[in-house]
Amino acid sequence: MRSGERQFAEEGRESMNNTEKAFHWIVEILRKCDVPFQVTGGLAARVYGSERPLADIDIDIPEERFEDILPDVQEHITFGPDRFTDENWDLRLLRLNYEGQQIDICGDNMKIRSARTEKWEDCRTNFLASENHDVYGTLVPVITKEDLIDYKRVLDRPVDREDVAAILGRRGS
Repeated sequence: MRSGERQFAEEGRESMNNTEKAFHWIVEILRKCDVPFQVTGGLAARVYGSERPLADIDIDIPEERFEDILPDVQEHITFGPDRFTDENWDLRLLRLNYEGQQIDICGDNMKIRSARTEKWEDCRTNFLASENHDVYGTLVPVITKEDLIDYKRVLDRPVDREDVAAILGRRGS
């Protein structure tokens, strides 16, 4: 068991929290609807060694599959599915709130703004490259460590630098 996987197993024994409950809820829906998905963002960073608190659960799905899950998530929708653009992201987004835990379901064809060049860069989800990891006792597809580090280095926000440093096993990178 890898260190990140051990962390999730230990958290699961300590108490059932809303993050874990929300994670199992959305994964069950995605699997029931046979929607390909990949865990990304802070939760993926935790799989690879980051210990920072989670803001949300980030999951990518194919853009054409949003409609498949809508009947099961309808009462939890706080945004979308619709185009979402801010200073860092341009993507199709479905934002959910399940018992106080935010879940961001993102389309697989997004753009991220490079902190270095301030230009938008394509960031496509590669579902075939996902790696299966144990998250809260459930084996799920997770973005590869390399792809996660790549997009976090492009974004280069403080939280991204913290995640990359933890993933690479060093502080202050």
